[in-house]
Amino acid sequence: MWALRYDPEICRECPSPRCLLQCQYMEMGEEEARGEILKLSRGEDSRVLEKCMTCYGCEEYCPYGNHPYFLICEMREKRGIYTAPRPITNQWINMTQMQGRALIGKVGEVVLSSCLLPSLGTMASTGEIFSQISSSMVFGAEFMCPAVHTHFAKMSVVKERLPQVLDNFRKLGVKRVICLHDECYGTFTTLAKAYGIEVPFEPVYYMDFLLERLEELKPKITPLNITAVYQRPCSNRWIPEKQDVLRRILDLLGVRLLDRNHQGERSLCCGGILRLVGGYKLADEIQRRNIADMADTGADYCIFNCPACQETLGSKVAKAGLKPIHIIDLCKMALGEISQEEE
Repeated sequence: MWALRYDPEICRECPSPRCLLQCQYMEMGEEEARGEILKLSRGEDSRVLEKCMTCYGCEEYCPYGNHPYFLICEMREKRGIYTAPRPITNQWINMTQMQGRALIGKVGEVVLSSCLLPSLGTMASTGEIFSQISSSMVFGAEFMCPAVHTHFAKMSVVKERLPQVLDNFRKLGVKRVICLHDECYGTFTTLAKAYGIEVPFEPVYYMDFLLERLEELKPKITPLNITAVYQRPCSNRWIPEKQDVLRRILDLLGVRLLDRNHQGERSLCCGGILRLVGGYKLADEIQRRNIADMADTGADYCIFNCPACQETLGSKVAKAGLKPIHIIDLCKMALGEISQEEE
């Protein structure tokens, strides 16, 4: 079984416990935060094991890449401290089980992965951006990143399934996998590296692909001249270096991204998973704060990266006066493939 590459000495010598100090869901001072991370580094019980809301934030806050989030998940599973009722945990394990029913297109050296999210496949199946590779799409549990199981402290499932997923791609003979799901790219880079799991292909972040194609299609772009806010998904915490790609895309599209309180490292969860692991009351309060923060900017649109976030928050941001839209559809709008009225 794969082992987490975690060095307790790094935590013990760390000058600032910002991994816990900056947590959006657990309030603690610097002294307490230092004490709790030291407990975790020694393999001792900590209130963090009971209170962590699985937002992935500490993974981003750690300046040394020492994987505090994965450590918390590992310790939770070892102690039987699960985040959700057993039926919910088992439901997620069962409904993402490989069943040999994956959809595989005309695969070459480059493949387009829509994970287990049908809406991603739908968005990428039409339009000029993906026209050259849309036929090479794969979809299904056999190609799904298993990162969702970290939310339920089921690291054993992650470590069992991730090598299988990678082997399924290897059998296709692909050299590059364009990950339409933000979390897939984070899994194939950050999570795999944290466990020393070799990835037999080059993972490509879909926004990097979008940016490249938009540069090629620049003469066809009509600036949208709109304002927007951005709902950053939890999985983006694993790849913070990719945040600038979004801004470069929006500059090309003529979209002004407005500043707000809950952005960047202070981003809040959409509330979907939070509702399962933290309860309805907390999820509702986080959504209320998040949407109010968006609405206060007066933005025209709320841009989504993750389809699950859009499904969770889309109708609610619409009621607050913002138009919900996925970044792929926003690109299509600037290319004249979707009208602003239609959206």
